[in-house]
Amino acid sequence: MTGAMWPVKVTRDDPALLHEQVAAQIREAIAEGEAKPGDRIPSARHLAAVMGVNTNTVLRAVRLLRDEGLLELRQGHGIRVVGTPDRSVILTKIAELVKAGQQRGYTRAELVRMLERAP
Repeated sequence: MTGAMWPVKVTRDDPALLHEQVAAQIREAIAEGEAKPGDRIPSARHLAAVMGVNTNTVLRAVRLLRDEGLLELRQGHGIRVVGTPDRSVILTKIAELVKAGQQRGYTRAELVRMLERAP
């Protein structure tokens, strides 16, 4: 991410949780093209120092973005952008579908068959 993302807008007065604010800033940098798939972003420790938050807050945001399909976090390899906001939307919807299906007793295999038959 370039310097254009800074200063970061993490505000303790904001009703959003700090890790959600951090995730939003990184998500915005990806959406704006400041960080593209394949790019490494600064370490969690560096981002925490720049944003004035705890490293665990940044790691929680990174895990959230990993679950959305935007970031990949590997020990010793850093944090990489692996997705785009469009892909993230689809992965989020898939996760919602799987959760809703499981709550109603459907297996993943049954959900896959439903998707294959969908128009």
